[in-house]
Amino acid sequence: MIDENRLKILTESAKYDVSCSSSGSRRTNTKDGIGNASFGGICHSFTPDGRCISLLKILMSNKCCFNCLYCPSRAEADVPRASATPDEICELVISFYKRNYIEGLFLSSAVDGSPDATMERMLDTVVRLRTVYKFNGYIHLKGIPRADPILTRRAALYADRMSYNVELPSEQSLKLLAPQKSKESVLLPMKQLAAETRANKVEKSLHKQKFLPAGQTTQMIVGASPEADGQILRLSEALYRRLSLKRVYYSSYIPVVKHSLLPDRCTGLLREHRLYQADWLMRFYGFTAEEIAAEGENLPEEYDPKCAWALKNMQYFPVEINSAPLEALLRVPGIGTLGAYKIIKARKYTPLGFEDLAKMRIVLKRAKHFITCKGKFFGCDRERDVRTLLALADGAQKYEQLSMFSQPEISLSALTGQL
Repeated sequence: MIDENRLKILTESAKYDVSCSSSGSRRTNTKDGIGNASFGGICHSFTPDGRCISLLKILMSNKCCFNCLYCPSRAEADVPRASATPDEICELVISFYKRNYIEGLFLSSAVDGSPDATMERMLDTVVRLRTVYKFNGYIHLKGIPRADPILTRRAALYADRMSYNVELPSEQSLKLLAPQKSKESVLLPMKQLAAETRANKVEKSLHKQKFLPAGQTTQMIVGASPEADGQILRLSEALYRRLSLKRVYYSSYIPVVKHSLLPDRCTGLLREHRLYQADWLMRFYGFTAEEIAAEGENLPEEYDPKCAWALKNMQYFPVEINSAPLEALLRVPGIGTLGAYKIIKARKYTPLGFEDLAKMRIVLKRAKHFITCKGKFFGCDRERDVRTLLALADGAQKYEQLSMFSQPEISLSALTGQL
């Protein structure tokens, strides 16, 4: 069994990867196994800083031969080093699962020796978990760039989800801060997984094993390099469209290692929060990256990106609640996807007024400036006043990491992503 000191080193080294949250997986369980990776089988919990820890999040090794300047495990870093064998990881997972500590595994690793050797050890771990230890639970495997495609494909047959982190939004930044990585070394395995997932769906009757049933994700570090939010969002949009990614995660830069090429200050959670809001708009509201922010532009801090778009496009407002199409309702600040569908359904039976919207939990302090109900308008008609009111409404919120022990007032948008 892995000792406490090595366990501490390997779990602490893994905490900076935020792309490990799980949405479950429809992998078929074995009758003689333990665990369940279905949607009901993943129970989430949260650390004091708001990160999801329903999975055991661990590195196989933090002895890295790469020298990515932003990484605490980089080759030149003076930190304690440790590694674990496949059997040690397997025994730890089974032990923690039986104690009800976890429901699954997020396994990553520094590049220890070579990409192929590292990927082989990680593959051996997940194969043993599935076949020897009969573990049915959720497994998220962090792929190793430059590893053999055969290893990548085999891993996808045993893992529920895989991720290859883009890390930095441009080739230029990768060359400067992560010289052993390249855009192609990360995108090629992602393209391979996307292509084989599509092929597996077409020929699923020929395969007994499901190929990567929970899809793939990636992560970008925000603020370690000079790229603006507009460029980051364009890259995210391309990844969603071309590679069918489940999620793009954004991690605000934290200066855990000092270097002259890196900023000496944290990026801050507000910028990360705005990027997640913009990401939500692209995935669920029909917005494009170009609409949300220009390529060299950062998202405004004063109010969310949906409000920012509305203020730039006042010619589309106000919209009449009782006749506007769904696409127009989704672009009104304060009306989320759930609210828009409620409005569409309710107005079939009776014309809606502002009091009806309040009962539907529409955020009227935002929405009233962009809508009419039965022809009536109760918002401000001057853009300057609207900007001030929206900034005050949004600025009243505190953007900080959640705590398990405090009981802050959490808005509906924090729970559901509605904007």
